[in-house]
Amino acid sequence: MRELSLNVLDIAQNSIAAGAACIRIEVLEDTKAHTLVLGIYDDGCGMTDEQVQRVLDPFYTTRTTRKVGMGIPLFRLAAQQTGGDLEISSKVGIGTSVRATFHTDNVDCTPLGDMASTMCTLITMNTDRQFLYRHRVDGREFVLDTAELAALLEGVPLSDPAVAQWLRDFIRENTESLYKGETYEND
Repeated sequence: MRELSLNVLDIAQNSIAAGAACIRIEVLEDTKAHTLVLGIYDDGCGMTDEQVQRVLDPFYTTRTTRKVGMGIPLFRLAAQQTGGDLEISSKVGIGTSVRATFHTDNVDCTPLGDMASTMCTLITMNTDRQFLYRHRVDGREFVLDTAELAALLEGVPLSDPAVAQWLRDFIRENTESLYKGETYEND
């Protein structure tokens, strides 16, 4: 994929298909150590050890619409090309965790991409799920919890076009503040 945020979108969609009620997405950047860690954690149906091993195979998928499942294998390859790796752990009935580490000083490191649009898409298209989004850069962090946001909106749906635009802008502004060295204050 051209940007890592699309891998995050793909894996989060797997979490939704697995019946997850809560999906936690983390972007952890350490500019001094030149590392980027992307984590997607869910409380879906989980997988057996055998399924975890098979999910790394591009010729395995549970989908009936196609015969290959390239999401996890391509995400793993993108991490490994930078000298990083991908870890998956899962327990049936508990959920799944996918964590990829990238070395950002490697010429083969794929750009992170537009996480604001990725998160906005996930949130507005899946309003029946809770999303916890955390983006940390060198110890400064921005956190968004859709359960808190929904409570503040007092019945206005997260899928409302005005809310979607505000959400995308809110994530972008807070992410830019992280890179400028500013800290997000939860009001």
